[in-house]
Amino acid sequence: MTGHLQTPVNAFRHSLDVEALREWVERQRWYASKSRHVSGIEIDDGVVVSEDPPLFLGLVQTRFATGSHELYQLPLTFCASGENPDSDPIATTPEWSAFDAISDPKLIRDLLRRIADEQQLETDDGHFGFHRVPGTGPIAVDVPVRAIGVEQSNSSIVFGDQIVLKVFRKLEPGINPELELLQFLTRQQFPNIAPLLGWYDYEGRSFSATLGVAQRFFPRAIGGWELAGEQIESNPDVFLNELGSLGTVTAELHNSLASDPGDPAFAPEEPSSEALSLLTATIDEEIERIFVRLPDDQRVAAIAGRGQDVRERIAMRAQLGIGGRSIRTHGDYHLGQTLHTPTGWVIIDFEGEPARPLFERRQKRSPLRDVASMLRSFAYVASAVEFTRGIRAPEDFERRARATFSEHYFARIDPALLPAGDTAVTNLLSIFELEKAMYELQYELDNRPDWLPIPVAGITRLLESE
Repeated sequence: MTGHLQTPVNAFRHSLDVEALREWVERQRWYASKSRHVSGIEIDDGVVVSEDPPLFLGLVQTRFATGSHELYQLPLTFCASGENPDSDPIATTPEWSAFDAISDPKLIRDLLRRIADEQQLETDDGHFGFHRVPGTGPIAVDVPVRAIGVEQSNSSIVFGDQIVLKVFRKLEPGINPELELLQFLTRQQFPNIAPLLGWYDYEGRSFSATLGVAQRFFPRAIGGWELAGEQIESNPDVFLNELGSLGTVTAELHNSLASDPGDPAFAPEEPSSEALSLLTATIDEEIERIFVRLPDDQRVAAIAGRGQDVRERIAMRAQLGIGGRSIRTHGDYHLGQTLHTPTGWVIIDFEGEPARPLFERRQKRSPLRDVASMLRSFAYVASAVEFTRGIRAPEDFERRARATFSEHYFARIDPALLPAGDTAVTNLLSIFELEKAMYELQYELDNRPDWLPIPVAGITRLLESE
């Protein structure tokens, strides 16, 4: 895309083709409210990052008939209407067309260049800041670039197989937990993360938000989920040994996140007396919402009509209380949030569960919530290999995976972070596993009905366990 198109950038902001942009946003994978129709769109603020090739960074509000709204980041580019890039136009006039800049990753170079140069770009309503972590060495910009095409909620660009720039799509006011936890873990010199190189953000009159982070890229890494699928098929015992290492790294992550009592955002806290009541009340609401809409389907027959059983099991286990400490956690921990590299495990994606609001993702919780989420991931991968690869995992794979991971985790975790006694730990883990399985059940009902047996089996097992 060529040409000096400063005028179309301004024209796009002030003479927006609202209908075209609305329809385009609703079609994107990162659009969060897929069941809701966008009734209106407007650009809150935006800045020209580069003019040739043109790159405009827009902060766009999508509004709904209910009066609610969501904020998205749109990196946009423009070309003369006669040019035909290999992507769908967002909006078109007789003179120019607008496109998503991520469709041509080379256009994103100037975002990384601004981070490398630590620049500030002012607007009438605020400023876009680009920040570099001190001591990170040179940041190579003029290198081959490519997009990572598997993400749901964000967009990532790899530069020279050395740096990955993650562009957050759906935004919320405040610091993103990804940036917050990476900054903290970098200060604590925790080794099992993708080191933070820089970030960019927005500070305006009405809100501030994290827009993206740049991290080291591991070209020889394989995702934990992909590694599990391959090794369950070829050599499951090797993978089970690796899960022991992952248990140790997970415990060290939690110990590190609990290591600074002087930082209010990270200092460990005694769980409040209301914390467990709030958790069980939240699960109660999910039970009420989900169980009343279970389909007449053999795949959910094992739990149909058992919503009250789930409530009673949670209430019984909750009687022992929480105990331990509440700390900052990963928040969405599963095999898909790990990388296996030649030097060991790396933990990635510290945003938390994308469907939850930012303030909730920043709350302190028991570290056992991360553990429960990873244990559920073993159940998923043991079943998923049959759906995706047509093979059966060994009969005892999930049991051995849970045991290996847990043994190494509990051998390394600071005991002060856990409830006192094995029974209390087991009870709290079961509550968190039920919470996660309910979340999975909702997701599969909405997206992958063929995968319903996985959360159903998890809920059934937790109901029948002593």
